[in-house]
Amino acid sequence: MAPAAAPRAWQRMLSGRRLDLLDPSPLDVEIEDIAHGLARVARWNGQTRGEHSFSVAQHSLLVEAIAGHLNPDWPAAARLTALLHDAPEYVIGDMISPFKAVMGDAYKAVETRLLAAIHLRCGLPAETPLALRRRIKEADRIAAFFEATELAGFGRSEALKFFGRPQALPRAVMDWLRPLATEPAQAAFVARFGALAPA
Repeated sequence: MAPAAAPRAWQRMLSGRRLDLLDPSPLDVEIEDIAHGLARVARWNGQTRGEHSFSVAQHSLLVEAIAGHLNPDWPAAARLTALLHDAPEYVIGDMISPFKAVMGDAYKAVETRLLAAIHLRCGLPAETPLALRRRIKEADRIAAFFEATELAGFGRSEALKFFGRPQALPRAVMDWLRPLATEPAQAAFVARFGALAPA
């Protein structure tokens, strides 16, 4: 009896790239694939108000806008890192935090490898420095609070317990909470990437 073939661990992208989840190469990462995927992945498992899902692409734009508001002196590379903080989800989807807790280190290992490849492709260090990671996480938690209370049906007291107390944000930042259709969300992500990425 012939040995069983190893299970497929790669995904074909619309760009034609074949991304290996076990050993992702920066050469197989394309921003158009990332934007396409993230604009079609729903935050909160799709349990949000509005005509359209609130996509990970929009969440990424929101987090980058919050991070920029909190850190106005950040260089473009730091803001690009914030924009790409959830970029692996274009391949592996947006797992809600309770499911990540169930999956444990296996999920985190795949996510970390993908993010390193994405960073290298985009001219960033493979590993984000701890101080920068913490500031991006702060912006991520603020985004989660407003997404939870404005879109995902959380009461304020419940959101405070899980995400902490956020600070007030300017209207230009809060405007990213309005769910967009897929194509505009994808285009906005690509445009922001273009504004921040090295030439």
